[in-house]
Amino acid sequence: MSLTVFLAVMGAALMHAVWNALVKGGPDKLMNMTAIVLGHIPIVLILFPFVDVPARESWPYLIGSIGLHIGYQLFLILAYRLGDLSQVYPIARGSSPLIVAAVSVLVLGVTLQVSEWLAIVVIGLGILSMCIVRQADGMRNRNAALAAIVTGCFISSYSLVDGTGARLAGSALDYYAYQTVGDVLIFGLIATVMRPRIIVDIAKRGKRIFFVGGTASFVAYATVMWAFTQAPIPLVVALRETGIVFALFIGVFFMGEKLNLVKVSSTMMTLGGAIILRLSKSL
Repeated sequence: MSLTVFLAVMGAALMHAVWNALVKGGPDKLMNMTAIVLGHIPIVLILFPFVDVPARESWPYLIGSIGLHIGYQLFLILAYRLGDLSQVYPIARGSSPLIVAAVSVLVLGVTLQVSEWLAIVVIGLGILSMCIVRQADGMRNRNAALAAIVTGCFISSYSLVDGTGARLAGSALDYYAYQTVGDVLIFGLIATVMRPRIIVDIAKRGKRIFFVGGTASFVAYATVMWAFTQAPIPLVVALRETGIVFALFIGVFFMGEKLNLVKVSSTMMTLGGAIILRLSKSL
């Protein structure tokens, strides 16, 4: 992984934490998520004249990716209804590096060095330690943790599918542009069925999330999709999940969430894993 890819993925992690904070930040999680998904439309309309149809070999992955992203978005809404950003985000993101690494090595034949495995495990364990975070009443939020873990399973699944699909497509941007169109159409339909006035609500109360969140979400994952074609998928996924650090700061300093020793320790482990990953011999 080159320095350029490393910095690009770190930037994507920051943007990802920002749009997640926008979903969590308001009381209407469905509207917020729908605004972000539909917020991809302006960028796709600009890009579409410049992209080609992805190679036929990538189409099964493209279709699977659309379904997995929709599942991820729906479970993320549920998780944020149940728990804090600084708990849900780390658990959801933290489960994916370990799953992706295991599947990549056992199924896809990817070879990782010992230092790279160490970085992935440190990042994953650091983030998953958030499962023991307690609420203000002293009780652990098991429902939020469970929803976040299911969300993490969707993350690991679409990461593997998109990493392979983007490589087969011939262009990561071509692949992502078409994947985005499918996601927008199907998720928009689901949201409209769930709430017929959702578009009106976004026009009245969600314009900032539509433009800011939608742009951040699109650019963040487009960057990650490109990184999938430049470096091993498990390393990109593990590094991307350092967004927990940004989510922690946003949750504590901008959303009034409580800071405790577990959250600080988890953050330090995640940063340590990122440093190991950056200093590994393959970098």
